[in-house]
Amino acid sequence: MDVMYAANTSNMTTEPGNNLSDLHSNLDTLFLLVCGMIVYFMQCGFAFLEAGAVRSKNTTNILIKNVMDLFISGVSYWLFGFAFAFGDGGEADKFIGLKYFASHSLPHRQYAMFFFQFTFAATASTIVSGAVAERCEFVAYFVYSVFITGFIYPVVTHWAWSSGGWLTVGDSYAALNNEVVAYQDFAGSGVVHVLGGIAALIGAIMLGPRLGRFHRSSNTVATIRGHSVPIAALGGFILFFGFLAFNGGSQLTISNSGDGEALARAVVNTVISGSFAAFMSLILNRLRVFGNTWSLLVTINGALTGMVAICAGCNVYEPYAACVVGLIAAIVFRTYSLLMIKLGIDDPLDAVAVHFGGGSWGLIAVAFFDSKEGILYAGNLKSGYKLGWQCIGLAAIVAWTASLSCLVFGLLRCFKILRVPREEEEKGLDIPKHNEPAYPVEAYGHGHIERLIQILENNPTVVTQGFENMAFEREITDKGPYENPESRHVVVNGSSEKAKPIDKPGISHNGITITVNNTKL
Repeated sequence: MDVMYAANTSNMTTEPGNNLSDLHSNLDTLFLLVCGMIVYFMQCGFAFLEAGAVRSKNTTNILIKNVMDLFISGVSYWLFGFAFAFGDGGEADKFIGLKYFASHSLPHRQYAMFFFQFTFAATASTIVSGAVAERCEFVAYFVYSVFITGFIYPVVTHWAWSSGGWLTVGDSYAALNNEVVAYQDFAGSGVVHVLGGIAALIGAIMLGPRLGRFHRSSNTVATIRGHSVPIAALGGFILFFGFLAFNGGSQLTISNSGDGEALARAVVNTVISGSFAAFMSLILNRLRVFGNTWSLLVTINGALTGMVAICAGCNVYEPYAACVVGLIAAIVFRTYSLLMIKLGIDDPLDAVAVHFGGGSWGLIAVAFFDSKEGILYAGNLKSGYKLGWQCIGLAAIVAWTASLSCLVFGLLRCFKILRVPREEEEKGLDIPKHNEPAYPVEAYGHGHIERLIQILENNPTVVTQGFENMAFEREITDKGPYENPESRHVVVNGSSEKAKPIDKPGISHNGITITVNNTKL
């Protein structure tokens, strides 16, 4: 990505008399800023999508994490990230950049480039928050976000998008008359989405599933539904809009011959791939093996998977190829989503299926559908080498991200600051962590105030809450798949058996006064 930008701006001067060159430079700067602002707004889409997909008791927690994604990325990417990604690394340039820390000596004409790339870094970090939702400690979230945006993501960016990165440089082959073949990833199917998806996978595995998601004794999987489909749908619409700038803006310039056509091609292919992926996901979910329903949320995630998959080659595909990429992306998405459940890995937002599944398929698809050098077009030895380089890039990104993510999440778990205490998870994170419930307290029917109306009719007592960090205890009493103790049923040997009431410590059914947020109810 940066290679193209550097080449297109290398001949521009800043002399006051060179009006045409000034105009070109200003147009390119404006183009990057506008596209970056739209990608920046995608954080709002992620926030709404995730907030709608979690339970009401965790809404504030997921929202503040999405808000802070922008600001944590702003700090870490400015201090370290951009330097590692696009700075001159000297002898280490094939692996990492080492210039422009905290914007030191960064030319002013590159500020727009910094802003645009910063929004991509924030996107990579946000992907993880969906997979670890409803159970991740706030401190742990800060730590992994800093590492992803400040080091893990920038290094991969340098490999693939900096002029000196080893994936960008590629290699020459005698069998091709010393012609160079390199990795291709126009808008980040691998650099952003595979990276974010792998980090999300490691985080979800290290954290373990949400309480009640997988019921061991009855071998059932509970559907823990989000609290607001409309909010999630609004987030989906914002992300659809943002992807047009995410993919189109990766052209990086608009003033050169052919830029407009390339931009239009990227946007049209994004729409086509997303549309066919959404439609195929809807149809697949109607099949009994996937769900047997017409699901709105599955359709949204399917469309996002199609837009993720098209990122790598949206500037080189013919529209019919975008259709094929989208259709296969939907199949990949539903397959990965089902596989995650079969493996007992809890991903509330299907972030791994959408981003890792869609991104990995997108990288492979480029080798086949590139309208100039793809296997289905050229069918020569070079196109075979191209497939090899796409696989090498995919494997390198997965290995790098997985190893460092295991280190980060593993250390957080060792220090017991990765997962919230079990009782906090049951009661929700909004009140104990933030003291800012997203909704009126009587809406919290997930353990904070059980049977609130009935309790208030009795005589006063005091309820206190005490939490012990037992997030990773080896054996806990399995309370079944449902979050509401008063309404849950456990499937036992194929029959439904009503669960016995669970007595909470400190709660007397002979009369209770409840104090919430220091206010007596």
